[in-house]
Amino acid sequence: MGANTEFQIPVIEFGTGSPDLERGTEGWNQLCKRVREACETYGCFQVVYERISKKLRDDTFGLVKELVEEVPLENKQKNVNPKPYHGFIGPCTDESLYEGYGIVGASSHDGVKKFAQLMWPQGHPRFCETIHTIVNQMKDLTSTIWLLIIDSYGLGEKLESVVPNYDMLLRMMKYKAPPTRVYEKAFHAHTDKPVSTIICDDLVSGLEIELDDGRWVKLSSSPGSFFFVVGDPLMAWSNGRMKAVNHRVMMSGNKDRFSLACFAVPAEGTIISAPRELVDEQFPQLFKDFNFKDFILFAFSEEASHIDSTKQIHAYASLTPPISN
Repeated sequence: MGANTEFQIPVIEFGTGSPDLERGTEGWNQLCKRVREACETYGCFQVVYERISKKLRDDTFGLVKELVEEVPLENKQKNVNPKPYHGFIGPCTDESLYEGYGIVGASSHDGVKKFAQLMWPQGHPRFCETIHTIVNQMKDLTSTIWLLIIDSYGLGEKLESVVPNYDMLLRMMKYKAPPTRVYEKAFHAHTDKPVSTIICDDLVSGLEIELDDGRWVKLSSSPGSFFFVVGDPLMAWSNGRMKAVNHRVMMSGNKDRFSLACFAVPAEGTIISAPRELVDEQFPQLFKDFNFKDFILFAFSEEASHIDSTKQIHAYASLTPPISN
């Protein structure tokens, strides 16, 4: 079923220099409440975050378009990684509207530089500096949102409760306008397997989420805004309180869509575990403690390929009888 109307998920403003971003203030407590409600109801929200400037966003998308349009295919194909969706996928064709690139450890200047040297053997300092800057600002945004979530559940003394150590996997993506100009799938429906995701787009629509009643609705972004998306591990950490939202990209019209997705990926050996404060009679423990890496290996295994993406976390870590397909 197509998503015929645009849908407004909660829009939460993180004002530059706002006293609301000071922990312990009334404004902070209100932000905590709104973030928690959005994550529990929709599994995502739109955050207005002008600390990441319009110039930086514009420069970034200009460089991503340069990457897509000017780098030879043989260079793009050097962006390889054994982990699924960590390297190059593409190029776009009339049959496949998706093209994507991955930078592992993207908050590190060296990580970005290694990628750039594959694409441009002579180097591309402006690409390196710009991507490194925006990724670190998106990582700061991720940390702020996690802190709001932690405080919303009264876990303020456990600042490392979600994940003590993590880095960012950056995916830079193009979704091609469909040749027929009619409504076509550009990326399949799924829940995210990293802990959480920050999505930044070029204001060309296409991102859709599935509501509890099964309806698909199209999200519209605005200048200065980003989408925060709850992943399967964050849902498990919250003992099922938060929702890992099923989402996809559907394209129509004559404009290509470009977007960045910054995925929070825990360090090797990280165990995802619900804090004991989130387990009680009303919310009995839903998931076993699990190793993040082992879950990722399962989620992209042959066994899991036959399981709906929304049910993979349940199949892997549920303490209750598995949900049937």
